[in-house]
Amino acid sequence: MAKKMFLMLLIAGVIFGGIFGYLAFGNYMMNQHFATMQAPGVVVSTVKAATQLWQPRIKAVGNLRAAQGVDVANEIAGVVEAVHFRSGEDVAAGDALLDLNAAADTAQLQVLEAGAELARSVYERDKKQFEIQAVSQAVVDADAADLKGRVAQQAQQAALVAKKKIKAPFSGKLGISTVNPGQYLDAGTKIVSLQSLDIIYADFFLPQQELSRLAIGQEVTVSTDAFPGRVFTGTITAINTKVEQDTRNIHVQASVPNSGHELLPGMFAAVEVQAGDAKPYLTLPQTAVTFNPYGETVYIVDTIEKDVKGAVLLKARQTFITVGETRGDQLSVLKGIKEGDTVVSSGQHKLKNGSVVIINDKVQPGNDPAPEPVDQ
Repeated sequence: MAKKMFLMLLIAGVIFGGIFGYLAFGNYMMNQHFATMQAPGVVVSTVKAATQLWQPRIKAVGNLRAAQGVDVANEIAGVVEAVHFRSGEDVAAGDALLDLNAAADTAQLQVLEAGAELARSVYERDKKQFEIQAVSQAVVDADAADLKGRVAQQAQQAALVAKKKIKAPFSGKLGISTVNPGQYLDAGTKIVSLQSLDIIYADFFLPQQELSRLAIGQEVTVSTDAFPGRVFTGTITAINTKVEQDTRNIHVQASVPNSGHELLPGMFAAVEVQAGDAKPYLTLPQTAVTFNPYGETVYIVDTIEKDVKGAVLLKARQTFITVGETRGDQLSVLKGIKEGDTVVSSGQHKLKNGSVVIINDKVQPGNDPAPEPVDQ
């Protein structure tokens, strides 16, 4: 009986030993397989950090204003007698725009002219009478004073009549008007807008620390969303003589030729001032930089190692950088990388420090210093 029990235990030990040995051997082979396996790489695109010449620019937003522009209005009240213009047409300085009814004022002017003529005749006659001592000096002086008064009244009435004829104060383009003959206009009623558009002003504000970089005659470029992709060139013509106390900004005026009358007063515009000589900057596409609350980082592909089979591995190393100005799709890097470094330009969101990468540069993100919209 004991011998039979011993035999059964021996058989059970052999069976379990075989099972455990098989499992141990399987684990060993699996570990060896994993040890020889290469971790899959992350596909990324890369770009070489290169130095480019950048023209320093100061960016601002501003408003466009006509070199000369007014809302033409009547100085005195009256009824419209005639309208001499059409909305949207060009006029020259002095062209008649509108007449108010001046019949009563003209009649009064004629009365005053007649009185002035009579006072002049009396004065001339009394001067001759004074020469023969027929009248006193006091009479001649009174006649002279009466003549001056009547002439002044005549001039005053003539000025009133002239105010009933509205003329263009300068050459320019008229806007839209809804004034019609027979309409009564209160004093100061807007008749039509008149704008001189051959020269347009761009008014913008810059922080006071930029004052040393500004000068009369500096070139500026103006763009507006009304004309996508178009750039209008002008020059700085005036810098205000004081800094705004509330904002510490300085008011700057640029003059922009506008012979085509494409830019209109009141438009919003983006302004760039060319400030100083072109400077070399180390540049990267903006897509290559990851912006974080703790700083900006990029991934540099510069670590080369070999796996257990001797194959070459490319690894990405995360590094902090200091960025400067931006220009289109690009930005300048002031610190953190050097020229010639291979930097990951897309796909870095899948990386961590030391990740194995596979480079595929067939598709690259935008890297244009002056991109323009493209209709798809």
